[in-house]
Amino acid sequence: MAIKAEYVKELRERTGAGIMDCKKALIESGGDKEKAVAYLREKGLAKMVERARRVAAEGVIESYIHHGSKIGVLVEVNCETDFVARTGDFQTFSKEIALQIAASKPLFVSREDIPESVLAKEREILKTQALNEGKPEEIAEKIVEGRIRKFYGEICLLEQPYIRDPERTVQDLLMEVSARTGEKIEISRFTRYEIGKESLDESNKEECAIS
Repeated sequence: MAIKAEYVKELRERTGAGIMDCKKALIESGGDKEKAVAYLREKGLAKMVERARRVAAEGVIESYIHHGSKIGVLVEVNCETDFVARTGDFQTFSKEIALQIAASKPLFVSREDIPESVLAKEREILKTQALNEGKPEEIAEKIVEGRIRKFYGEICLLEQPYIRDPERTVQDLLMEVSARTGEKIEISRFTRYEIGKESLDESNKEECAIS
């Protein structure tokens, strides 16, 4: 059976299992995502499911100042133990995330952080665009869903293409570091500063996303 790429991506994000393992799980479960998660857990592949229940209360506040000192970033990256927080692998990852934020200007860590008002406004704009292009109502709705996924990839840090390897997302990078360290890794929050512009922090991200 044909398996939608977005189903594979969603299952991978939920479980941390490989792409081919996720695809096989969906095929074996007839496309049912919950059954696919259970299948991966039975096979011992869904490591992130167990890690998701654990608490990541250690970590670092990483900073990045761009050449010329006109762009700066502060980001909180968490792990489970101080031991992992001191490892080169974790510290390199944290520096890469700060650099990613400086270069790609995300507004939120994940799609779950986007206020419903922002999504509603974006959907309204995208639907109007599709209708203005002459698309029928039912086709316009499908177009909106596709464009919303692109919207996530632009403003959500975890869904952005990794600047050093656009074939991977920041979420992919996070899962790789989590697999190597054996700990839950989280990006909790960030603030991006740019000379002459208002800083992107929790007080104005919604306003920036709508505009």
